[in-house]
Amino acid sequence: MVIFMFGIVLTIVLFIAMGFVRGEGMSWRVNKKQLLALVGVLVIVFSCYVSIPAGHTGVVTTFGSVENYTLEAGMHFKLPWQEVIKMDNRVQKSTQDMSCFSSDIQEVSMTYTVNYQISKQDAMTIYKTIGIGYYDTVIAPCITESVKIVTAQYTAEDLVSSRSLMASQIEEVLSKKLAAYNIELVGASIENMDFTDAFTDAVEAKQVAEQNKLRAETEAQQRVLEANAAAEIKRIEAEADAYELTTRAEAEAEANRKIAESLTEALIAYTYAENWNGELPTFMTGDGATLPMFDMSALLNGKTDNGTTAAQPAE
Repeated sequence: MVIFMFGIVLTIVLFIAMGFVRGEGMSWRVNKKQLLALVGVLVIVFSCYVSIPAGHTGVVTTFGSVENYTLEAGMHFKLPWQEVIKMDNRVQKSTQDMSCFSSDIQEVSMTYTVNYQISKQDAMTIYKTIGIGYYDTVIAPCITESVKIVTAQYTAEDLVSSRSLMASQIEEVLSKKLAAYNIELVGASIENMDFTDAFTDAVEAKQVAEQNKLRAETEAQQRVLEANAAAEIKRIEAEADAYELTTRAEAEAEANRKIAESLTEALIAYTYAENWNGELPTFMTGDGATLPMFDMSALLNGKTDNGTTAAQPAE
């Protein structure tokens, strides 16, 4: 609108100014110099076109009233009294630092980053209801509120161990809040999360104590396992020794049984004969004399040691 008015004024001024000519006196008449007024006309024509850059949407207003359509990227014609506001509909990034409190009243410093994008179809609604400062008006307060709401549901220790879960919950809450303003949450993440020095020292001390306890329990379990293994080895060795003794005794008994079964009177006599040195056993009489010992049963049966029949006594 300003350019259009400037073009009209420029055209009029040039047309009138170029009409004055010098002669016998200053006079005004139409002449070729007045063609310079076409510069103002070009300015007027130029004001009727608008260029929308890539990644933007044009919101058209007529005397301040927002039209119910938008302009895509490119060159567009508009009425001279219309104005086009260029809304960025690309994915935008914002990082916000804030201070929160956990459920156990521990202060947490957090750096939260979001990627967001406005709806192209609803760009005129966003401009009509919020304006071009939608980040400061809507997005920043929604980020702060969502982060603080979710953070207050966790203790300080849980914030450390459940960081990914907390991040997804914040993203869910924030997405619903921004959707109410036709703003899409593309992604979000917790860039940094810090606690007070006192709390950090306490957490570190607790972690060290838990690690020492775990190491002691592990070492105790290891000793128990080693003791059980040693006892099991001794038991197995004892069972093996007992089995070996039993097997050996059974083997010896079996061998003795077989030997006993194989011993006959003929074998005993044969073995005795093989080992006889040819001397008869003797016995000592009452007067100190030594006499050979005979098999009395053989004599009574009428046989001598060599198997002959003994002589019968004389009648």
